[in-house]
Amino acid sequence: MNSSNLPTVSVVVIAYNDAGLVGEAVSSALAQGPVVTEVIAVNDASSDGTARVLDELAAVHPRLKVVHRTENSGGCGTPRNDGIAAASGRYVLFLDSDDILPPGAADALVRTAEEHRAPVTVGAAVRRELPLHHDVPWMPGLHTPGEVIERPVDRPELVRDTLCVNKLYARAFLQEHGLRFPDGRFIYEDFAFTARVLAAAPRIAVTGDLVYVWHVRRSAAQVSISLDRKDVGNWRSRIEAHRTAARILAEASPVLGSACRVKFLEYDLRMYLRELGRDPEYQAAWWTLTREYVDTFPEADIEAAAAHARWIVSLLRATVTPPADVERLTRLAAEPPRLLPPYATGPTGAPVWSEELPVELVGLTGLPVGELPVTVDAEPAGRAAVRIRVHDLYGRLAEAGPVTAQLSFVPRAGGAPVLAQPVELHPDSGGGWGAVLPFRLADLAVTGRRQGLRRMQAWNVGVGVRCADGSSVFTSLRPQGRLLRRRALPSSRYGVLLAQPYRTGAGALALRLAPGAEGALYLVRNRLDRARAARGAD
Repeated sequence: MNSSNLPTVSVVVIAYNDAGLVGEAVSSALAQGPVVTEVIAVNDASSDGTARVLDELAAVHPRLKVVHRTENSGGCGTPRNDGIAAASGRYVLFLDSDDILPPGAADALVRTAEEHRAPVTVGAAVRRELPLHHDVPWMPGLHTPGEVIERPVDRPELVRDTLCVNKLYARAFLQEHGLRFPDGRFIYEDFAFTARVLAAAPRIAVTGDLVYVWHVRRSAAQVSISLDRKDVGNWRSRIEAHRTAARILAEASPVLGSACRVKFLEYDLRMYLRELGRDPEYQAAWWTLTREYVDTFPEADIEAAAAHARWIVSLLRATVTPPADVERLTRLAAEPPRLLPPYATGPTGAPVWSEELPVELVGLTGLPVGELPVTVDAEPAGRAAVRIRVHDLYGRLAEAGPVTAQLSFVPRAGGAPVLAQPVELHPDSGGGWGAVLPFRLADLAVTGRRQGLRRMQAWNVGVGVRCADGSSVFTSLRPQGRLLRRRALPSSRYGVLLAQPYRTGAGALALRLAPGAEGALYLVRNRLDRARAARGAD
């Protein structure tokens, strides 16, 4: 079967004041070929040139149909519903005006849907960080290519994928179950829609093809809803959307409802907690909102969450105001989680959060070594090595007997890690272990080029600790001292190799590498662009 006789797809593109980007989105949909019978662009009463851009495109492309709303809906749900109502294709695919469909996306989804007679088909999506063009996979490992899920309740972890845009829907399925988005100003409308889809218990087929590119423009004048967290209203909206989704799922299946609440604790709560280092007023409002919502969770759902998520809930319950060591709490919410020193114990010798807030860290002493929230500090040791210190954690690492440490460079865009040689660890006077770990940035740059990373490479820097009992633990590095200094290194291969260590939002060490003069210039320009954008935002 070739694409010319595949069943047809209606692509619904929604746009509001996006004249500069909507043309690229529409073009990517039209470029899917004859499998796309129509592109329905819904202009949500834009006040810029969006309407003109769409009308001019429609005059050239007969497959493009434009729906102009006379009043702005205040959200993304209503224009998507308008698109569903106008659709005539057998399948419906959603696209936002600032994103694109990669070549072959519709073909891959339709082929999989037809092969498995699935009313819902899901494919891979990436978050593309612009202008660097770094692709970060969305929910890697959640979906298995070629898999067919007969009922969502068979895979309750599917509730973690809340996107609507990486899926193809049979229009008859949407009509049969009356599946629509929340109307009006409902932020995170995907949460409710996806919950309604899962509650309808469709067969779901999975393709391994990339079907959606989600553009992330952090320096844009108007960032996307998921990045617009300047006030606590965004978190309030996310809680309300999650509350709606959990209710919908619980009414259809207690298993899915429980999975949705556990997902909130392990994902949503931790993601926003990592950014809690704001002004005290924001922290207080966030803390109150979160405590009130988590208090509605059944105890069984809290117990089903991962250990670090349970400890966060315990801290929320223990105090009506954020603790003084909020930054320490944000590091526990990172991925992988890290519990920074000091380590306090309660009257019975059990691990507690701190002497000031003696909340017991229940279950820590029984965690496998690989799940311990270990902290490893790193400081410079010359131009081509770091000196690390591995902190013990209530004696748990000492029991396992740390033997070696191994640096790991993981591409931030996804891909295979690059491992340095293991180095023997030695006990230090503070009860931890230390080592000097060498690395070769030139070799790392070569590997990055082979993996398709061209002008600028971004790497997360982590360390694996192997123990005498056969266990091991992997974590990120906490940069110390002058480790974050940028360096221009001479290179026989590239002439110059610009290395820029930096601290991620979660406080972990990462590295940008720019091989060659072109790469170095690109990195410097990008830094200047970020600085200008930051000044403009202020």
